[in-house]
Amino acid sequence: MLVSSKELFKKARKGNFAIPAPNFVDQSSIKAYLEVAEKLNLPVILAYAEVHKEFLSFDEALLLGKYYGEKTKIPAVLHLDHGTTTELIIRAIDNGFKSVMIDASMESFTDNVKKTKEIVDYAHLRGVVVEAEIGHVGGGEEYNSKDDSDSIYTTVAEAKKFINATNVDSLAISIGTAHGAYKGKPVIDFDRLKEISQAVKTPLVLHGGSSSGDDNLEKCALGGISKINIYTDLVTAAFKKTQQVESNDYYQLKNAQIEGMQECLEHYYGVFHTEKFNQ
Repeated sequence: MLVSSKELFKKARKGNFAIPAPNFVDQSSIKAYLEVAEKLNLPVILAYAEVHKEFLSFDEALLLGKYYGEKTKIPAVLHLDHGTTTELIIRAIDNGFKSVMIDASMESFTDNVKKTKEIVDYAHLRGVVVEAEIGHVGGGEEYNSKDDSDSIYTTVAEAKKFINATNVDSLAISIGTAHGAYKGKPVIDFDRLKEISQAVKTPLVLHGGSSSGDDNLEKCALGGISKINIYTDLVTAAFKKTQQVESNDYYQLKNAQIEGMQECLEHYYGVFHTEKFNQ
């Protein structure tokens, strides 16, 4: 069933666990994620990133998300990830996405607040929740340490000011992770996470979860992060699984990809301690 993330995040924050948000890019990936969630009887956030429209159009993502999301018996959130185009975010709100992210993190603080509040005001009237980002989670390609990444770390003062000004439902913070595959190992600022988590009541989100290390992600999930985005590790696992299949048969290769993604996602359910949802 399709639900809002609002109640899910309340449970996650109270129970100190995180809910995985895997990006789907086709029919196989969304089905794979839901099969894992159903097997474990746990919620999942089905994330469609605007940047992935070259692989899957918005209209296709909407149809797949609504069809499979409404069909499943576990709580599933259809979420627009990293929305940067206002028109697309509005379309998502109007057509069935239960959650949207407005990513204006590379704008000035003032412009980020302005753009986020406009989306929040529009979405809340229609029962849709909004995620935003303060600070900036950069790319992992050039990541060797926090000193040479293009990430901009989130401060406690700005997080509080941003939430008060926008009434946003969840906040993605930058504490040391990066998008994509890492060149080096991320150094997570757990002290900053603790400070922000204690200073605000709004659920916190971690982007760039892939390759961050199980210990780091577990500590984030137990320390105040309610949602963790995963994508690169899933498609990497899918590719590696096909390398183990000695066949030129299309279906065997496709099944291997699905199996790889499912094994990876199930692993992260354990790392994030999502099983606490049912306790």
